[in-house]
Amino acid sequence: MDTAEEKVISEESVAGGIFREILYLLLKIVAIATAIVVIFTFIFGVFRYADNAMLPAVKDGDLVFYYRLRKSYVASDLVVLNYQGKEQVRRVIATAGDVVDITEDGLTINGAPQQEHQIYEKTQRYDTGVDFPIKLQEGQIFVLGDSRENASDSRVYGAVDVKDTKGKVMTIVRRRGF
Repeated sequence: MDTAEEKVISEESVAGGIFREILYLLLKIVAIATAIVVIFTFIFGVFRYADNAMLPAVKDGDLVFYYRLRKSYVASDLVVLNYQGKEQVRRVIATAGDVVDITEDGLTINGAPQQEHQIYEKTQRYDTGVDFPIKLQEGQIFVLGDSRENASDSRVYGAVDVKDTKGKVMTIVRRRGF
């Protein structure tokens, strides 16, 4: 009888050990999932870009990863912001204290004409929108889309308050065709 009792006790301890291992694995999965949710809710952001206003830098369908915590920007940074309920990526052209003007000759910042190597179209004013020149106040940035002819940007909605941005773009993952 000792062997039968030992066998039952042995099977119970094995079953209890397997249950503990499964429970431990589930706790690990929950902890990792919670950490990922916290990280992508409060520190980083990700979204699928859905327009062509930033061609060729960002294209429709690309995944955009951005950093939420540090909101100090310099010219040429890509930022994420909301406009009319839609997430946008736009390039910072000017920051606090700068004077932005768009004339027939193109974009000038603080009186200096801008030569932008990544821009293939001339920067022009829109018929409606902001009156130029515009001087940026403390805590404001001026943003433009790289595809200047068809972008809704600061020429339409004016200077953007830094507090209204969602963050700075860290990386872009091309995902078209998937």
